[in-house]
Formats: sequence, C-alpha cells, structure tokens
Amino acid sequence: MHLTAPATHRTGIRDTDGMAVASFVLGLLGLLVLNVFLGPIAIALAAVALRRGTARRGRAALGLGLGVADLVVLAVFMQADQTVSWSF
Repeated sequence: MHLTAPATHRTGIRDTDGMAVASFVLGLLGLLVLNVFLGPIAIALAAVALRRGTARRGRAALGLGLGVADLVVLAVFMQADQTVSWSF
C-alpha cells in the first residue's frame, strides 16, 4: 500500500534552478549587507547548482562571482579599517 503517488517526473532540475537564482540574489544582497554570511552561502548554492547541472548556468556563475566578490569586499574593508571585523 502506497500512501503517496510515485513521482512522474524528476524535480531535481527545478531545485537546481532555484539554487542558482538564490545564489545570485544572496550574492547581490551580500554586497550591501551581511557579506560575511551571505557570500559563503551564495558560493555554496552556486557550486551545488552547477555540479547538479542547472539550466541557469549563467545565473549560477553570477551567484558564484558575487559570492566571491562579497568576501573580497569584506577583506578590503577590513584591511582599510585595520581591524579584524567589519565595523561602523
């Protein structure tokens, strides 16, 4: 007895497309706020989406680039401020 119907199609591609979009959005937001958290999350989501073969490869690549840019911006601000953390 099955309580749920068997899946008729795979949802993996849709999941990876969502990860690609999420990495792009989080990478873009990370340039403005919370780059220390949003940058690595954007990088991880983009890497998983690219590894699983997303149809939105460009958006995942942009998310990866923006995630790296978040960490670079953080490093530049920390170096300019001569502190270990980003402060106002």
